[in-house]
Amino acid sequence: MVKMLLADDDARLSDLVKEYFDGEGYEVTHAWNGQEALDYMEQDRPDIVILDVMMPVLDGFETLKQIRNKSAIPVIMLTAKGDDIDRILGLEMGADDYLSKPFNPRELLARIKAILRRSSQEREDDPMSDLDLSDVLLRRRDRTVYLHNEPVELTTSEYSLLECMMMVPGQVMTKQELSEKALGRKLTMYDRSLDMHISNLRKKVGNFENGEPRIKTVRGVGYIFVDGAES
Repeated sequence: MVKMLLADDDARLSDLVKEYFDGEGYEVTHAWNGQEALDYMEQDRPDIVILDVMMPVLDGFETLKQIRNKSAIPVIMLTAKGDDIDRILGLEMGADDYLSKPFNPRELLARIKAILRRSSQEREDDPMSDLDLSDVLLRRRDRTVYLHNEPVELTTSEYSLLECMMMVPGQVMTKQELSEKALGRKLTMYDRSLDMHISNLRKKVGNFENGEPRIKTVRGVGYIFVDGAES
């Protein structure tokens, strides 16, 4: 049974989501604010966290920040409709995905399944085969990443994107390919989440000594993970 932690102070929405996901076989724990969510996570580890941006006591951004200081657990942010700033900020801080209110619980379920499915699939697909390129080591057996032998903390989405690109070093992966393979959904016209995840990933894996990025942009097409031997 999937354990889901929902942090939202909207009683009506929370009841609707809990009722729907209970019917889908999920174990849903509800927190009224970010602090309650963090307190719960000290006692038990959910499989995924759903965070509303606007909450009393501790808002969604500060809650996400504290979660990311300790864990790479998948997090989906709930934002106000049309609020691009909240979406971008959430992704920059390490959220795996976002969903605008109001939303259909079916869409939230689809997002959750996509995140959990790719996380599970990555563990099953040849888990003993490491990827080691350009001083970046990706260990599939335990989903860890190292840069110059130092551990790098990645979110589920960042790990999936890095793995996809490292499997085909030096080859362009289109944004649509990356979105479908790593994020589990088709890229829509105004969806900035992929670009934000790549931006965060670049900061974490850094550049080569000559200043060239390990992840290059092919304008209008997609991204390339550069093999160090070619840099």
